[in-house]
Formats: sequence, structure tokens, C-alpha cells
Amino acid sequence: MTDAPPPAPPGRHDLPPPALAAEREEGEHLPPLPPTVTTYPLTFTGQAGEYFRLWIVNTALSIVTLGVYLPWARVRQRQYFYGHTWLDGQNFEYNANPVALLRGYLIVGAFFLTYSVTANFDSTLWIAGGIGVLFFGLYPWLVMKSLRFVAASTTYRGLRFRYHGKAGGAYLTYGLANIAALLTGGLALPWAWFMQRRYQVQNAAYGSARASFRGDVGDFYVIGLTGLAVGIGGAVLLAVPVFALLFVLSDLPGLGAGSLSLGVLLALLTAYLAFLALYAVAWQYVRAATLRYVLNRVEVGGVVRTGATFSPWRLTWIGVSNTLAQILTLGLATPWAAVRRTRYIAQGVQVRAIASLDDFAADVTPPESALGEAATELLDINLGF
Repeated sequence: MTDAPPPAPPGRHDLPPPALAAEREEGEHLPPLPPTVTTYPLTFTGQAGEYFRLWIVNTALSIVTLGVYLPWARVRQRQYFYGHTWLDGQNFEYNANPVALLRGYLIVGAFFLTYSVTANFDSTLWIAGGIGVLFFGLYPWLVMKSLRFVAASTTYRGLRFRYHGKAGGAYLTYGLANIAALLTGGLALPWAWFMQRRYQVQNAAYGSARASFRGDVGDFYVIGLTGLAVGIGGAVLLAVPVFALLFVLSDLPGLGAGSLSLGVLLALLTAYLAFLALYAVAWQYVRAATLRYVLNRVEVGGVVRTGATFSPWRLTWIGVSNTLAQILTLGLATPWAAVRRTRYIAQGVQVRAIASLDDFAADVTPPESALGEAATELLDINLGF
């Protein structure tokens, strides 16, 4: 996608004060001037109506072809969003090969179909169990392969991104860290998030420039505790009227046992749905806050830093209201929701550089297998971004 670029976002130059520059011209033995920092805002130019036409065609073709078109749909979707994301007058590009994705989809789909069929019969249950164990054993490796494939398929200014993560690091961060979080009843979960984000960022590269992550595990605990407080606080607020309603129902004279049971059932169902909604809100906050935190602590090649100013709470509201809109419209609002969320995030992201973005050098990018990407897509593995 290479639509006309948006009105030039040339970047804002943080130059030294004129007085200081003048003194430097006249004097000697002065310390070197601080580097000139240029701020480049990220811009997203996608439109909901435009993306809806692409989305509805992708959906129709995927249904008609019984899913065979899914890889092409996925590539076209990413090409749209990448192509409408601009930085310093240049847009990003997504160059994945749909045929490579199709091979991965077919392999993962065959395993998933075998699992679904064999899980329904006692005589073949062992096969389903074996596939389940195989999936959990390969999960960290699939995540690593997915990150490599997405990076190798992404281009900016004609230069590809790369991902240098190894299997050992993936098994530490997505295997042992998740097990530790499970065994500690969630106490180690923020540490697992920290390990995973650090693994994702520190192994990424733009050309030959490696990225680094300046985050701290303590901040992930703050984010996790805030999300937990949202969930617990909301649950307490909801529990009070639910229990009050149950108390009133139990004391109503002349209310039959059947009516009372129906009332209790409705109250419990309402409480269950409300708790699910609370969980969704808390999780949306954790995702939004983590995204902003990570973006504020990424450095590339020692000369570029990313920054984010969007509000996690506003992004949480966008996520919740998007979900409601998608439910009420039976999914037809999905394109609008995706464009709305992407536009808000892009408006709050900047890149600060002390060197020209044209100065990055290319690196040799070997071809990457699409198996990991297919697995994360088909099995809905959430990588956190």
C-alpha cells in the first residue's frame, strides 16, 4: 500500500538555544553541544469505510473457499494497516508470502482437526492427548518463529526488520516463566510479562541496528496490581446489589419456591456476566498500560527512542466499547473498531532520533518459516501486542 503520504510530518527539532550556539562560536574549550533531537509523530491514515470494503471481501472469500483464502486475507489486512501507517513521510510495508502462510495454516489446521476428531472417542483419546502435549511443548518455539516471520515480513524505508531471538530464550520466557506464574498462583505473572516483553524487544532489529529494552520488572507489578484492583473493586461494588437482591427475594412473602429459584438464577447469571465484563476491563487495562510502558522504553541502535503518550484508560474504554459495538452489530463493526483503536494508538506514538532515519544500514535477512505465524493466528495465541 503506497497511497499518497499524509501532510508532511517533518519532525520537530529540539535545537540548542541560539544564545548558547552563539557563545560556542566565539569561545573555546566548551563542552560539546548536545545532539539535535528530532521528534517524528506516527500517523495512521486508514478509514473505517475503506477498510470495511476490504474486510467484507476477505470474509466472504474466506467463507466461500472454506478457509483456503485466509492467508491472502491476513496479508491484505496487514498490508492495509502497515501501508496506512506513516513515519517521517514514509509508510511501513508488509511483504509476507501468502503461499508460505498457507502451508503453515494447512499443517496447523491438520493437527487441530485431528485433535478435535480424536478427542471425541475414548479409543483415540490418547492421540488428542499427544497432540495437546506436543502443542504445549512447541508453544515457545512457535512464538519465536512467529516473531521472526513478522519481523522479516516488515519493511520501512526499504529496510527489513529482523528478529534474532533463539529457542532457548523462548523456552525460558514463554515456558518456564509461564509455569512459574501458574505454580505461584499468579504472583510471578508480572515477572513473566516482563521477561516476555524484554525477549520480544531486545531481539528485534531494524536492519543491523539492535533494539534494547530499558524496562524494570517492578513497573509490571504496578500494572498488574492496578488491573487486579480494578477487578476486585468492581467485584465488590457489584456484589453488594446482587446480595441485597437475593436477600430481598428470600424475604418476600407468598413467593413460591419456583419463582424464588428463578430470581436467584437470574441474579447469579447477572453477577456472572458482570464479573466476566470486569475481567475484560481489567485485562484491557493491563494490555494498554503494558503497551504504553514498553513503547516508552524501547531504544534502537543507540540513536532512536520510541515514546507513547496515549492514555491506558482511554484505550481501555475504546477496547470495551469496541467489543460492545461488535456484539451489537453481529461483527459488522469489526473494521470500524480496528481502525478506531489503531488511529488512537498511532496519534499517541512518537519516535525521537539523534540521527537521520535514512542512516540505518541493511542486514541480510534469511527467509523465515511461516509455521509459527500460522499457529499463533489459527490457535489465537496472544503475543501481548
